[in-house]
Parts: sequence; structure tokens; C-alpha cells
Amino acid sequence: MTDQNDARTGSAILRLALRRNRGAMAAGTVLMGMYQAAETAVPIVLGAIVEFAIRGGNLGSLGLSVLALAAVITTVSMSWRFGMRILQKANTTEAHRWRVRVAGCGLQPVAQDVDLKSGEVLTIATEDADQTADIIEVVPLLVSSLVAVLITAVALAMASIWLGLLVIFGTAAILAVLSLMSRRIGSSTKEQQARVARAGAKVSDLIAGLRPLHGFGGSHAAFVGYRKMSTQAKSQAITVARANGTYAGTALALNSVLAAAVTLIAGWLTFDNQMTIGQLVMAVGLAQFIMEPLKLFSEMPKYVMMARASADRMALVLAAPPVMTPGDQPSPSGGRLELDGVRHGSLREVTFDVPAGAFVAIAAHSQRTAAELAAILAVEVPPADHDGVVRVNGQAIAELSVDSVRATLLVNPSHSEVFAGTLRTNIDPSGTSKLVPEAVEAAMLTDVVALHRDGLDYGVRDRGANLSGGQRQRLALARALAAGPDILVLHDPTTAVDAVTEQLIAQRVAKLRAGRTTIVITTSPALLDVADRVIVLDDGAVATEGVHRDLLTTDDAYRLAVAR
Repeated sequence: MTDQNDARTGSAILRLALRRNRGAMAAGTVLMGMYQAAETAVPIVLGAIVEFAIRGGNLGSLGLSVLALAAVITTVSMSWRFGMRILQKANTTEAHRWRVRVAGCGLQPVAQDVDLKSGEVLTIATEDADQTADIIEVVPLLVSSLVAVLITAVALAMASIWLGLLVIFGTAAILAVLSLMSRRIGSSTKEQQARVARAGAKVSDLIAGLRPLHGFGGSHAAFVGYRKMSTQAKSQAITVARANGTYAGTALALNSVLAAAVTLIAGWLTFDNQMTIGQLVMAVGLAQFIMEPLKLFSEMPKYVMMARASADRMALVLAAPPVMTPGDQPSPSGGRLELDGVRHGSLREVTFDVPAGAFVAIAAHSQRTAAELAAILAVEVPPADHDGVVRVNGQAIAELSVDSVRATLLVNPSHSEVFAGTLRTNIDPSGTSKLVPEAVEAAMLTDVVALHRDGLDYGVRDRGANLSGGQRQRLALARALAAGPDILVLHDPTTAVDAVTEQLIAQRVAKLRAGRTTIVITTSPALLDVADRVIVLDDGAVATEGVHRDLLTTDDAYRLAVAR
């Protein structure tokens, strides 16, 4: 069974994390067990030294006892240092694995059928991945704390069986109470993470649509909606904080009661001559020491529940079935694109054939039709969800692997994303394109490059916040051109530029793409004019086709739709 199949549920994710870190966890458990055992040995050795001194032992033996105490303290320091180093390295590495895994699902070209927005996926890939990986530390610390409690119980039982039994049964009672409380914390934490993620997704959407919101005066209503969602997240966070506070307070109170009971009973037993002074010192020391492992031990159920809640949220992304199952066939060479009887949404029996090397424009009278056609070609709509067939070089897209489709057919959407980085990294993310200079010139991005001293290395802020709308659109166009695919589909690539710039872009794109298949979904006269052929979609179907200038004189509906 593969790791992919092992990540279907939260418990499966935790088991996988534990299984592939078992070596680090084993080493960490041994070292942390040594740490707790040595910590426990400190009051035991001190009690032995006091008992030895009271009975009047010689200085040589006393010196050996002091050396033994120094060795125990050294073991405490070194075992903690190296044990935590191993566990934290494994924790960090495991969190990185899950971040990459979740991010990979979010970035897969075949969309996943999961009701989560990008902001929520981001939270899952960060906070939930970190909390899930905490299980790597939780288990060794739980085991080492158990070691400390058992050693303490045995040491106290050697002095008095009642003290040993008190520690064992008292610890069991504390864990029973706290395990019930931890379940509430787990469910509350899961709900808090979901609400915070939704608030993050909301603010991400607001930032992306801030300009249009300002344009039609909808910013206030949007901000009110975000405030309401953020307030809900805050209220849930307060609920979780209260639950955590109650849990921590209860754990501290119960642990203190147990430590006090051990101290009082040890004092009474010493007063009754059932224990020696040295044993009393040991018991009082252990009663103080046991507070730490008990605190750690009692917190583990809470962290386990939090890790489980986060793992369950990751499973929402990792176990979601793909919207479509791509084929495994490679794409034949060439640049031919065919649509045969495609029906979807407003598209009705769309059929056309674009031969390799052609420059074809598609003029749709409806923006919805244009958008749905672009989605079909981008394989954003699974082949099973639409009628008809889309073929690339004579082979149906449904039969091709995702990699071969993407390598052959690239669709540049009308609203492409711009990423934080530089102009160069936005144009050529992989750093392998040989067409960057030509793409920059064809997209008329040369003025942006020349405007800044750093040229192509000019820094671009998140979502291209320091670029104008036209500059962002031309940057996205340059990226599509630099990729140099066999078949390039451009959807409204010049809506944000002026008429003069649009004319130059049309001519340069046609020149750069000469000999390779290019399809432009547009009503721009400049782009329509440089196309070899224009296919007109009216009412979702192919109405006519021909050369742009001929259609202007023969088709009144076409002339009204594209004339500016």
C-alpha cells in the first residue's frame, strides 16, 4: 500500500507519521527515558547521601556518592540535549513532508473535489501540518514520563508500599479525569482551526478583489462580512483558550494534590518510625520532582487530540477523490486541436478543427461562452462532465496523461495570477525558457523592464500589487509566450491595455508564434485581424467562420460585436 493510500483518515496519517519516524522516535525515547530516569535518581541519591551521613560513613564512600550524583546530573543534561535534538529534527522534517504533500494536492493540475478554499488549504498546509507532526515528540515524551512515574513509584514502594501505590493509582486517576477533558479540547480546536481558515480565505478573497469592490462601492459590505467571520473565529479561540486554561489548571491542581499527599504521608511515616530520615528526604524530593513528569504526562492526551484534529483536517485534502482520472498515454507530436460536438453550459455542439501551425481567433458573442470554452480547453471541466470530445493531435484529452496535456496545450486564462518574486521569475518560473527576451518584447513588457534599474530582476510584490492592471496582464502574457507550447490558447490577453499597445501586441504575438498553433479567444479587432481564421460562436454554437475583414462586411452581428 502506498503512502498516498495510507493518508485517507486522520488516524492513518498519524500512523504513517509514526511509522516512518520510528528510528528517530526510538532513539529519542531512549534518551528521554534516560533523562527522566536520571532526574528521578537525583533525589534518590540525595536521600542515600543523607542516610549515609547520618549513619556516620567514611569520607571515601561519601566522595563516591557525590561523584555518582555528578554523573547523574551530567546524564540529565546530555540526554535531554541530544534527545530533544533528535525529536525536534524529526518533528520539523515530518511537518515539512506534510506541508509539501498538502500543497501538492492544492497545486495539482487536476482539481480535487474538496469544499475548501485556498486560504483554508494554506492553513492546513501550515498550522495543521505542524500540529500533526507534534505526535513525533508526544509519544517519546509520553513514554519517558511514564518511565519517571514508574521509577518514582518503585523507589517510594521500597520505602513504603503505601507511597508506591499512592503514586500509581493517583496517576491513573489524574489521567482518567484529564483524558475526558482533552476530548473537548480536541473538538473545540478542530472547530477553531476551521473558522480561522475560513477567515483567512475570506481576507485572501478580499485582497484579491479589493479594486473591483471599491469600484462598485461594495467594500464596506465585504468588510462587514469579514468582521463577522473573524468575530466567530475569535469567539471560538476564546472558547479553546478557556478549555486549555481549565485543563492546565486542573492538571496542576491534581498533580499538586498528589505531590502534597506523598509528602504528608512520607512525613507521617517518618514520624511513626516506619521510614528513615534519608528515605524522607528521598520521598520529599521525589514528590517535588514528580510534578514535572506528571505535568508532561497529563498534557499528552491534549496534544494527541490536537494532533488528531489537525490530521483529520489534512485528510480532507489528501483523501479527496480527484474530479477526473487522467489517462496515461503520451501526446503525439504536433499542434492540431479538434473539438467534436462539445456541449457544456452554454456551449452547444461546438465543432471545429485547428490545424498545426495555424493562428485562429474565436469570437464569442457571450462572455460566458468564451469562459466555458477556455475552461474546457484548460481541462478545468473533466471530460466526463461534458459531451463531445476534445482531441490533441488526434487523441482525446481524456486518454492523455496530465503532464503530456500540459506540455502540449497551455491555456492562459483571462485573469492570470502574478506571484511575489521578480519579473524574471514570473515570466520563467523554471528558469529554463530560451524565449524570455522575445516574450518580453512580444508582450510589450519592455517599457516595464526599462523603467526599473534592476530590469527583469525588479521585485514584484504579492499578487503584483506594485504593478498596474495592464502591466500584470502583459506579464502573464509574457509568461505564456515564454513557455513556448505546441498549442497556446490565450483568453482575452489584451483587455487591460490601450488600443495602440494592443495593435503592437497582436502583430508581435503572431510573429513570435509563427509555425506553432495559437488560438485566441477574444473580440479584440487587433487580434482578430492578425488571425488566419476567425471562428464565430453565437448562442453557444459555431455560427460562421472566415477572415476578419471579410466577416466585417458580410456579418452584421459580428461587426456589431467586435467593432470599436
